[in-house]
Amino acid sequence: MRIKVLHVGLGPIGAAIAAQVSRRERLVIAGAVDLDPSMTGCDLGKVIRSRRRFDVAVSADLAGTLKAVRPDVAVVSTSSSLRAAVPVFETILKAKVPIVSTTEELAFPVKTHAAEAKRIDALAKRARVAVLGTGVNPGFVMDALPIALTAVCADVTAIEVDRVQDARIRRVPFQQKIGAGLSPDEFASRVKAGTIGHVGMAESIAMIAEALDWKLDRVTGELKPKIADEPIAGGAVPIERGAVAGIVQDAIGYRKGKALVTLHLEAYLGAPDPYDAVRIAGTPPISMRIAGGVHGDIATASIVVNAIPRILQAPPGLRTMRDMVLPSFER
Repeated sequence: MRIKVLHVGLGPIGAAIAAQVSRRERLVIAGAVDLDPSMTGCDLGKVIRSRRRFDVAVSADLAGTLKAVRPDVAVVSTSSSLRAAVPVFETILKAKVPIVSTTEELAFPVKTHAAEAKRIDALAKRARVAVLGTGVNPGFVMDALPIALTAVCADVTAIEVDRVQDARIRRVPFQQKIGAGLSPDEFASRVKAGTIGHVGMAESIAMIAEALDWKLDRVTGELKPKIADEPIAGGAVPIERGAVAGIVQDAIGYRKGKALVTLHLEAYLGAPDPYDAVRIAGTPPISMRIAGGVHGDIATASIVVNAIPRILQAPPGLRTMRDMVLPSFER
């Protein structure tokens, strides 16, 4: 059975998801929605810069498109903010369509956005469909992967995850999100305004803590700029010496003064040795390192596409990666 997919949000990640869907045997693109007026009426193939024409025109009318194409699943790639995305979810769930979304705050919102999570869960159960927030991080490297690795442990006392990325290979909006090219003063102003940095680390800590039945007392976070000590080329903008090349961000979950979950992220242009690593203190201790790291943009699109068949089998309600059947690649 072929699965009809509606794409909502056609930025760089949304476009990458649509491109992958177009190459999968079981999946078919049913419709596409984006509020950007420059896309309205354009063939989806042109919007995502494909060599082929899809005969699917991009619309700005979500409710109308849902009624016209009757998709089996909707993929939502519109915003990192759960609060901003809730109206989109509400419209889709009223049409009784399951959702897979890249909204970072949806990955595990029950602790950080309890009211929104409760509403989405209730709407999904009423519609008898499932909703999932996923991605590479949150959704895999800093939560689902370490949780899975604890399956071979007799006990676990602490988890540490490192993610170091050379942001030159990431999409332009990501480079902007980490402040590449800003002055240190501009970076500080953006931090104060809450418009810079990685979204989802608190959600990842909450997911790990619930999986291991750890009752955390507090979660701390720190966000600092990575300052270039020499000019850096190859990104969206050239980085001069003394300018911001990206971020160094930490989040730590504590219990009785002890750090149980430590997440460390470095994402900046020119990182010389990208990698992802998980260290589990336990019996036995586990240490895993992925040389080169998991490519954030490719992996985000891939895990969303691979989750599409699974969301159709999931129980109704708001789901997370820790209670889903593990997605895997399907042609």
